[in-house]
Amino acid sequence: MAEKLFAEFPPVSTQQWEEVITKDLKGADYEKKLVWRTQDGFSVRPYYREEDLKNVKHMGSEPGTFPFVRGTKDDNNWQIRQDYCACEGNYAEANAQAVDGLKKGVETVGFCINGKQPISKAEMETLLKGIDLNKVQVNFEGCCCATVEIINSFLAVAKEQGVKPAELRATFDYDPLRGLNKHGKFCSDKSLANVKAVVDAVKDYPKVRVIGVEAYALNDAGSTISQELGFGLAMGSEYLSVLTDAGLSVDEAAERIQFTFAVSSTYFMEIAKFRAARMLWANIVKDYGAKELCAEKMKIHAVTSRWNQTVYDSYVNMLRGTTEAMSAAIAGVDSLEVLPFDFLYREPNEFSNRIARNVQIILKEESHFDKVVDRRGTSSIKWNFQNSFGQQSGLLPYWIADTDFATAPEVVQALQKRCDHPVIGYSDPLPGVYTAIQGWWDRRHGWKPETDWMLLSYGVVTGIYF
Repeated sequence: MAEKLFAEFPPVSTQQWEEVITKDLKGADYEKKLVWRTQDGFSVRPYYREEDLKNVKHMGSEPGTFPFVRGTKDDNNWQIRQDYCACEGNYAEANAQAVDGLKKGVETVGFCINGKQPISKAEMETLLKGIDLNKVQVNFEGCCCATVEIINSFLAVAKEQGVKPAELRATFDYDPLRGLNKHGKFCSDKSLANVKAVVDAVKDYPKVRVIGVEAYALNDAGSTISQELGFGLAMGSEYLSVLTDAGLSVDEAAERIQFTFAVSSTYFMEIAKFRAARMLWANIVKDYGAKELCAEKMKIHAVTSRWNQTVYDSYVNMLRGTTEAMSAAIAGVDSLEVLPFDFLYREPNEFSNRIARNVQIILKEESHFDKVVDRRGTSSIKWNFQNSFGQQSGLLPYWIADTDFATAPEVVQALQKRCDHPVIGYSDPLPGVYTAIQGWWDRRHGWKPETDWMLLSYGVVTGIYF
C-alpha cells in the first residue's frame, strides 16, 4: 500500500530541496538561519534524509541485541517509580505515603534516607510495613557510609517475609564518586574500599543492584548531555575497575551497577542520549572482558530534570515533566520518576504526587507507550543525534585519585600528544576533581583500562574529536 502511494509522486533529490530552500532564503545565510549549533558542539540541520544514515552504525540491529541501541529487552514496559522522604527517621510517615502510592499506580517505590546513619531492623520493618517484597522493587537513595548495615537490615526483613534470594529486587545508590565530585572529598577514608563490601553484602541476591552511578547530579549542576553521558560512564568504568581489582569478574561487577540519568526538555536529544548511553556502556563492559550478554546491558533509571523546573510559575513544570517523561519512555528506560511540579520549593503534597504519577499512567494506559518497542526507530534525526552523542561522549574519562599534571594547559598538551586528537578546550580549575581521559582511538589500538591511564586533575577536558 505504501509503495503504491509513494509511487504516485516522483522522487525529489537533496539538491532539489536545497535549491528551493536557497530560493526561499532570499540571500540570507543558510548556516545562520537554519543550522542550529548545540551546546554539545555539533550542528543540527533543518532536515535529514535516508542518505544521512549511511555512516550510522547499528541501523539493522534489533531490540535486545548488542549493543542495545534500541533497548535491552523485547518490550517497552518500564516501572512507574515515586520516591518518599525518610531522611529524618520519619519511617512510619514515609511508609504510609509509599503504601498509598502503590495503591494508586506506583509500581516501584524509593526511599530517600540518611545514608550516614544505620537503619536498624526494627526501623526497616516500620519503613517496609505493608510492602510485599515478592512483588515490589524497593530503592534506597542517599546511601553513604552505613550502606552495608542498611543492606543487612533490608535483607533481614526480606528473609522474614519469605522472599527467595533469587526473586528479591532492590537498588541501593552507593556512589562515593558523586560525593567526591560534589564536595571534593569522600564521606569517609574507606568509601572507595567499601564498594567491594557493599557488593559482597548481596552476593546471594542476583537481582539487587547496590552501586548507583548518579549521573543526574551532573545535569543538576548544568552539564550538557555529552558531559552527563561522558562523565557518568567514566564513573561506571571506575567502579568496574575497583571491583575487578578486588577480585570480582567483570560480569559480577557490571550486574551490580545501575545508572540514574536526568531527562530534560530537549525532546529528541534526550531520546538519543539514552540510546547512546546503552551503546557506549555495552562496548565498555565488552572491552573489559565480559563473557555474558546480560552483563553488557545497562540498567537505567531516569528522573525528570530539577535543573529545568521553575518556582515562579510551577504549574508549567507539569508540562515540562510530561514531555521529559515521553522522551524517557520512548527511549526505553527501565524505570522512571516524574518529579512533582512543586518539588523545588516545598514537600510535595497529595495533589502534586498524584499529577506526577498520572503522567506515566496516561503514557501507559492511554497512549500505549509501553506496547511498542523503540517507536522512534526509523527517525533519521534521532539516529544522527545518537551518533553525535556517542562520538562526543566516547572520549570516556575515567575517575581516579592520582594525578600527574598541575595545570589544564599541561593536560591539553599531553592529551594532544598522546591521543593524536584535536583537543577543543578545557574548563577552569575544579579542586577535588580527579579525572583520567582516554579516547576510543587508544582503545582500538590495544589500550587496556586496567593498565594504561592518562592522568590529569584541576582541569576537565570538555571535548575530543576523533
